[in-house]
Amino acid sequence: MEENLLELTQLSKSYGRLKAVDQLSLTLKKGNVYGLLGPNGSGKSTTLGMVLNVVNPTSGNFQWYGGALTTHQALKKIGAIIERPNFYPYMTALQNLNLICKIKQCKTDSIQEKLELVGLWDRRHSKFRTYSLGMKQRLAIAAALVNNPELLILDEPTNGLDPEGIHQIRALIIKIAKSGTTILLASHLLDEVEKVCNQVIVLKNGVKFYEGSVDGISQTYGYFELKAKNLDSLKQFLKGIAQVESIEEENNGLKVFLKNELESEELSEKLAEAKIFVSHLAKKKPSLEDQFLTLTQSK
Repeated sequence: MEENLLELTQLSKSYGRLKAVDQLSLTLKKGNVYGLLGPNGSGKSTTLGMVLNVVNPTSGNFQWYGGALTTHQALKKIGAIIERPNFYPYMTALQNLNLICKIKQCKTDSIQEKLELVGLWDRRHSKFRTYSLGMKQRLAIAAALVNNPELLILDEPTNGLDPEGIHQIRALIIKIAKSGTTILLASHLLDEVEKVCNQVIVLKNGVKFYEGSVDGISQTYGYFELKAKNLDSLKQFLKGIAQVESIEEENNGLKVFLKNELESEELSEKLAEAKIFVSHLAKKKPSLEDQFLTLTQSK
């Protein structure tokens, strides 16, 4: 059975009248890569701040490891980057990481391994100020990993990076996840979550809209696009099919949404039997982006 690392129960944070996080409940289990997904201002950073003891909750609670550890104890088993990397500019990568091990009260024997993992071992004697933004972010990830954490928390790790830097960070997250580290990644980028996460929590205005697998968010039965000379008779016929949920007219054709599985071949046979001939028939699946917009606009 997967072990619960973190459980949030109706966790809320208000700033005056503004509800930054509104009764958020969720569970993180070991071995998954979670995407905390939502537009800027949706409550992602506030949520991370609360579980990392940086922000005090207004109400609700959370517990680490099923309540077996206090937050203070649990934080020793966690690595987190929730702000811009904060290192001494005139110290080398090696010196900075040695200092971080002192602060974290952990051994320094994993420093080489972590710098190799993030591709910075060759630049270990370079001063931090000589690093590019992408290198600084990779060093921050190495710093978050020196205590071999069970959970790595990343808040918008690709913000401000160029395409190459973004690609490097995403590849690195996938690599870290494969080593068995659980990851919680806060992002406003659907593309990022789709590429690196297997679980997703969707937030908007501090409210949770979805929690489950990335595949599950787009696990609809899809829709058909159909065109025919006589759209009215086609529409009437389709209304009588049990698997059809709704029909919309679009671009001189019909968009037919399904509530149960229906394959193209089966629909073609039904139409042929009814002697209804179509000039166009295509089955489509909504993208994660479509699903995300549907989720966050429907409430």
